[in-house]
Amino acid sequence: MELYGNLEGLKPRQLKQLNQLYRRRCLPEEVISAELARHLTLSSVACGRQLGLLLDRRGQVEMVIVGDSQSITIPSLHRYRLGHGRLRGLRCVHTSFGPQGINREDLTDLTKLRLDLMAVIRIDIAGLPENIEIAHLLPDSAGEKYQLLPSTPLDRLKLQCLELFSSLESSAATAFTHSTDDHEEPRAIVVSVGPETSARLKDSVREISELARAANIKVVDSFTQPRKLDPHAAIGSGKLKEIIVASMAQDVELLIFDHDLSPTQVNNLSRATELKVIDRTLLILDIFARRAQSREGKLKVELAQLKYRLPRISEKTTALSRLTGGIGGRGPGETTLEIDRRRIRERISKIEKKLKKMARSRTIARKQRQKNELPQVSIVGYTNTGKSTLLNSLTKSRVLTENLPFATLDPTTRRLRLPREQEIIITDTVGFIRRLPKDLLDAFRTTLEELAEADLLLHVVDCGSSDDLEEQIDSVEQLLGELGLNQIPTLMVANKMDLAEPETLLWLNRRFQATPICARDPASLPPLLEKIRNALEKSHAILSRPQPEFQDDRPAPDNPGRP
Repeated sequence: MELYGNLEGLKPRQLKQLNQLYRRRCLPEEVISAELARHLTLSSVACGRQLGLLLDRRGQVEMVIVGDSQSITIPSLHRYRLGHGRLRGLRCVHTSFGPQGINREDLTDLTKLRLDLMAVIRIDIAGLPENIEIAHLLPDSAGEKYQLLPSTPLDRLKLQCLELFSSLESSAATAFTHSTDDHEEPRAIVVSVGPETSARLKDSVREISELARAANIKVVDSFTQPRKLDPHAAIGSGKLKEIIVASMAQDVELLIFDHDLSPTQVNNLSRATELKVIDRTLLILDIFARRAQSREGKLKVELAQLKYRLPRISEKTTALSRLTGGIGGRGPGETTLEIDRRRIRERISKIEKKLKKMARSRTIARKQRQKNELPQVSIVGYTNTGKSTLLNSLTKSRVLTENLPFATLDPTTRRLRLPREQEIIITDTVGFIRRLPKDLLDAFRTTLEELAEADLLLHVVDCGSSDDLEEQIDSVEQLLGELGLNQIPTLMVANKMDLAEPETLLWLNRRFQATPICARDPASLPPLLEKIRNALEKSHAILSRPQPEFQDDRPAPDNPGRP
């Protein structure tokens, strides 16, 4: 039989003694028999650790759990029933060395795992069971969710378990419901781990929380740990226990890490917490899948998702192998694992071919714009800084804008008339972000590389609410450098100046010669338009010649650039 928990350092003799607990049982109506309790406490003293038993309603030992000197951690119970209006069908009994009986962690386990009951046996100086303290749920109570029974000597305990369980379940047919029924949005805990400072980790938590909000996920708690990622479970065992307790207390369904996790880390975390675990890349991919509108955008997101999924298909099995007969065809054929991988590769190949055709069509359209000899300006910047809002204000467009990351995925091109009747083409692009997933960057690389045709880049920054403004600017400049676009003339635009501190605006002006604007206020835009014209003249993109006609998908609008 399998032992669960902290087995490190135990000798073979001790492991054998613990395994023998599986051979013992108690009467169904007993919390625990005196003989089983005595063997449990003696074994606990022998190994110097708290021990726990999970017993079913027949009195059979289902799990033996080894903790440390302070607590035990109950493993995954997904194999055991948890139907509507029902308890788990398991009761937990564990030892305690000190005077403390049932603690907060015990009550959290009782409530969130819906155990039949929780019992703690205190050990006397001879290593034998002394008193037992019991708690059980109160599903039909409007106040406390549980009831603590008085501490009682084990030999005087008269509680009839089966009667209690039957009474609780019959009076609470509608009280025990899954926690997800009470709220529509999935509830999540976000975690940031790394060798950075606490301030950097908090900034990381803030950003991943915004990304979660964009995916319609409600973040109810967060944890940080300034240490190198653990290759086994990403975080330390102590912090993992805190997360497990918090997740149970707050009805959490998701655990979101602001890092890329390996399949091993995801599997270990899922088993330890019984939660769905997603990493930064998977969360961003989900947001992109929600936001993609055009056929090309949807294909690019699907391509990135498939490339993310391919190396993570690791469940090897020959249970459903395709068997073939004849010489050379005997034995297991193509396993389900191989089939899944082959199908993903085939789909990746088809998508890449479709995207190449679409890229050729974009190239033709781009050459037509170049033939018209209109100067091209592209809006770039960190996600959710107001790039689409600026495009709307400049051109009277109605591009979708939301106060969420990655509201815009598909590039939008419009015509803009500058002062002195100069017309240009202006394009809004997808926002950048720190540690943009490589598969997504590769999928959108062709779109971003179109920026190379721009005569001028408008780098929009949010100077009103960002606490890590300089880091965001560095991230955008780094990505532009990776795409070979750092040689294109760039104007920095400090958006949300109405919300900015004077010191921030002064710093941006001194270091980057940024132009302050409020994208929602057209009256603040004329200085920017004049700077755009001057920059284009300086780069010789504007020449003194008649301007050709350029057509986008709408009639030419009035805009704040018209004199």
